Amino acid sequence: MVGNEPHRPYHRPELSKRFLTGRVQADQLTLAAYTEVDARWRLNTAARGIDTAKRALLLPGGEQLAYDGLVIATGMESRHLPGAPVSDPRVHQLRTLDDATRLHEALSTDKEPVVVIGGGFTGCEVAASIRTLKRRVTVVTDGPALMAGALPPELCDSITRLHQSKGVGVVLGVEVLHWLVQDHGIAIHLSDGQVLVAGHVVIAVGGLPAVSWLRGSKVRHHELDGVYCEPTCHAIGATDVVAAGDVACWPNLRFDDAPRRVEHWLNAVEMGRAAAENLLLGPARATAFTPIPRFWTEQHRMKVQVAGQPQLGGEHGRLGAGCLASARRDGLVGLTTVDRSREFNRLLAGLNARRPAPSTRRKGFQEPVATVREHMHRAGEAMRPPPKSTPLVSNYLPAGVTLTPTSTRT
Repeated sequence: MVGNEPHRPYHRPELSKRFLTGRVQADQLTLAAYTEVDARWRLNTAARGIDTAKRALLLPGGEQLAYDGLVIATGMESRHLPGAPVSDPRVHQLRTLDDATRLHEALSTDKEPVVVIGGGFTGCEVAASIRTLKRRVTVVTDGPALMAGALPPELCDSITRLHQSKGVGVVLGVEVLHWLVQDHGIAIHLSDGQVLVAGHVVIAVGGLPAVSWLRGSKVRHHELDGVYCEPTCHAIGATDVVAAGDVACWPNLRFDDAPRRVEHWLNAVEMGRAAAENLLLGPARATAFTPIPRFWTEQHRMKVQVAGQPQLGGEHGRLGAGCLASARRDGLVGLTTVDRSREFNRLLAGLNARRPAPSTRRKGFQEPVATVREHMHRAGEAMRPPPKSTPLVSNYLPAGVTLTPTSTRT
């Protein structure tokens, strides 16, 4: 096990939540091991390259580590903003436990206002956590709403209003033009003419797949897309190498054959298992990894759960209070719930039933053309609880479901 961090694996999603607020300590984040792993740990060691012909991983100092099979799970690196004074200790990013520790310690030294640049998952969660500490915080994003592009538009607007109602300043549709480092704070000049002065700045504008160490290798990769993989997780360019997690770009045949990355914790867990199994089976016997991606975020005590890929939907509609569906012409592609954990599980089963298994997607196979709303209606009917069962979602999926469209994209 080779990793460039000095820590054993830990629960990364908590960094922007309970760890940042001090509700859990670093030693409580370590992942429990249910069985003893017979492995050598090479921590604080960054891979330098790979020689697929020799089957060797290149390590610092010219060391070569031979392999029979290799799993690439290097994840992401924080994206930087041009001109940002990243060497200033008041400017932070949040990707690792060490990053979170520095930010937590910095927030405990004063009560100065904080600016978070980025309105995605990390940015919104960090802002919510900082607000629970009774700190002034402002989120700056170039999007039209918080979480834009990741969730259905109606929900993005609701999340934006929620943050504003909790005292979070929100500045939308702007970019950072200039930075001015001063003794009393960091001034940020925005494209709308505003100037924000902060005691601390958190840059949360996403990340880039950690693939720079693969330059010159036969493993096909791209600085934005990551490691290109077959549907089985096998890296293109090497039959004895697989990739998993945020760094892997593969076609999820449950939806289509377009290669994409999925940057979520649960996908990394499930893809790691699938990649390891397929590595042992070999390319000839390996099976396609076709999950329904699932993730959640909690902000200001509101829990949002997502299944599928709502961003692929051309139309979004309500299945009931707190339940949204996203669909395209070939079927339902995503479900989103707000504070409806039990309903989410029922809806997830319905989404699984509506998406054809990859084995049915033969070459040239085409589903009958239907309107998006017809697919949504059928999905609602399919997801209704069967007779004599406990009606977990009967209030949200009545007989003859009528969906109220919230947005449509051509």
